[in-house]
Formats: sequence, structure tokens, C-alpha cells
Amino acid sequence: MRTLRLELGNDDRFGPDNLPYGVFAPAGGEFRTGVRFGSAVLDLAALLDDSTFAQPDLNAFLAQGPVRWHTVRQRLRDLVRGPLPASVIHPLDSVSLRLPVAIGDYVDFYASIDHATRLGRFLRPGGAPLLPNWRHLPVGYHGRAGSVVVSGTPVIRPRGQLRTDSGAPEFAPSRRLDIEAELGFVVGAGSEPGTPIAVDDVGAHIFGVALVNDWSARDIQAWESQPLGPFLAKSFATTMSAWITPLAALESARVPLPDQSPEPLPYLRGRRDWGLDIDLRVHWNGHEVSTPPYRSMYWSPAQMLAHLTVNGAAVRPGDLFASGTISGPERRQSGSFIELSGNGSEPIEVGGEARTFLADGDSVTITATAPGPAGARIALGEVSGHVLTARRC
Repeated sequence: MRTLRLELGNDDRFGPDNLPYGVFAPAGGEFRTGVRFGSAVLDLAALLDDSTFAQPDLNAFLAQGPVRWHTVRQRLRDLVRGPLPASVIHPLDSVSLRLPVAIGDYVDFYASIDHATRLGRFLRPGGAPLLPNWRHLPVGYHGRAGSVVVSGTPVIRPRGQLRTDSGAPEFAPSRRLDIEAELGFVVGAGSEPGTPIAVDDVGAHIFGVALVNDWSARDIQAWESQPLGPFLAKSFATTMSAWITPLAALESARVPLPDQSPEPLPYLRGRRDWGLDIDLRVHWNGHEVSTPPYRSMYWSPAQMLAHLTVNGAAVRPGDLFASGTISGPERRQSGSFIELSGNGSEPIEVGGEARTFLADGDSVTITATAPGPAGARIALGEVSGHVLTARRC
């Protein structure tokens, strides 16, 4: 059996301390689970001789729970440090990628106080930017799981009802197409109906994280969202990275939560409240336009999952919940173009061109890094997409 030792550069952020999971197909082959190591994908079914990883999604592995996740991760960290069978190694640029999980339910939150405050000032000028409930619970809504697509999938500009100057609606393509740079959390082990997940127990249920772009049609949203919230403005496309970074890879990225005032109700308080020190970068047509910091998020992933299940709602392996737009206190740290452009009133420069919202043909790529062990950094798999012209109805 021919073996190879994969050598990584000193600055490679997909080394043994990362090892994100994805689902890939080699040329002419079937989809199966792989782990990214440097610029290669390792076939886990072949490497570990385990049929669990020969399936076209990660759900069966996720359902096996945290002890199994830990065992596999430790085995992989040992294996990648030595020679590997050449037959299990596939160059990243030679494979096809798909969504790594079969998503049963998708929930999107609104967990950034800086984003919620800026958006509230646009929506309620002269009024309180935050609604009375915002500091008491993680606000969220149920999204459309069937509209979650893998990174690289084109996004067709949505059509919908837009409010006109007369106050009556027209049916037209969105003119204010936007992004939302988010962090998604993938559920591993599920829960039983009627059994809430406690804040301190989320480690047994959250498998890992993936970058998310929850595309948003702001003009459709402005007309339709009263009184029930987002609908067509969000359900046309949500893009998820092809790679899920295990939560275990982010131990060095844990940071204290920002001060929460008033103190949350007891079911939202834990013994070890934590956020994540993850730095995002948003690239518009290849130009970096913003640097959202996840560490400034008000509500933690543990609080979001605890709130999601406190009424007895169950979660299943592969379910996805996302943070909502990640924004920091500075305008340059905004995770949406509505914020960056001051609600469209202050165009920003993108490659020498003044821009507010997305035009047909535009592309957006979101990347992120986080602290790893011993002062190194790891990278999350990027999420990207480009905009296509609206289809005729």
C-alpha cells in the first residue's frame, strides 16, 4: 500500500487542530464524508474502515453523540501526523462538495445588540431602537430548511411585493438585496420532545459551527414583515459553508459573554457562560468591506439553544440554528450592507464604485478565523455566492 505524508505550511489554518467535516465526491464517485486537512480531503470511510462515513450526509455520525465525536477526532488527529494511505487523499480542487448535513429544521436568531440597535434606528427613527423583549430573550424565527444551499451555489434575485411611494405594493425583483454574515451551529445529538436543553448541557448537543450567509431582500421584508416577521424576504436562499468545524476545535476561542443587563431569567443562565472569539471578513466582488467580530454577540449559542427548546420543542441531528447578523460597535464591523451603507443613504466604495445593495453579477465571500492552541489560528470554511438576475414569473 502506497502512503503519503501530507506536509502543511506553518501558516496553514486547516491543520490537525482544526479538521472540519464535509461531504464530498471524488470525480465519478459517490458522496461521502471527508475531513479537510490542508488542501486535501481525507475519505473517512476508507481511512477509518467505517461505513458510517460512506453516507451522503453527516447525520448518522452526529446522532452517535459526543463520546463518539471525541473518539473519532482524537483518532484523526493522531493519523494526520503520520503517513496516510494515498488512496484516501483527494486534492480539494478535484472534488465536488454538497451540504454536509440533511437539515430538518432551521432557526435564525437576532443575537447581535449592535446589529439590532442599528436596524432599530432605521426602522423606528426617533423611537427606542430595541424592542422591550430584546434584552430578555434571544429573538428568533423559523427559517426554511429547504432553502439552505451549499457555498458556491448561485443565488437568484427574489421577486416579491415592494411598497411604493403611494403606499400600495408592486410586484417586482428586489432592489435592496443584502447579505447577513452569520455563524451557524449544527446540532449533533438530538433531544426528546418536551425536554428542554439546559444552558450547561449544550456541549452534548452542538456538534460544530459553519459560516452562513442569510441573504435578505430588505424592501420585500419592509412591506411583508408586519406583524409576523420575515417570510419571502429570507426564504429564497441561505448559504452555508461546505465545512463544519467541530466545537471541540474552538476551545481556545471561548471568551466571556458581554455584560447582560438585566440579568437573564434562570433558564438562560449557566455556570460557564461563554461566547466565541471569531473574526469574520466580508468580501464584496473580491474587496474586503467589513470585519464583523463574533465575540461582541450579546446572546450565546448555549442561550439560543436553551431558548429554542425551553417550550419542549425537540432538535434532531443535522438541525441548524444561526446567530443572526454578526456586527460590532463600529460601522466597519457591520455584517450587512444595510448597516454599512446607512440604510442606503451613504454608499460605500467597492472597487472604486459607489455601492449600497447587491447588483446582478455581484459576488460575496465570507471568511473567518479563530484562536487555536498555542497561539496559532484556525480557519472556518468560507461561504460564498453570486447573484443571478431574477427569473420571469
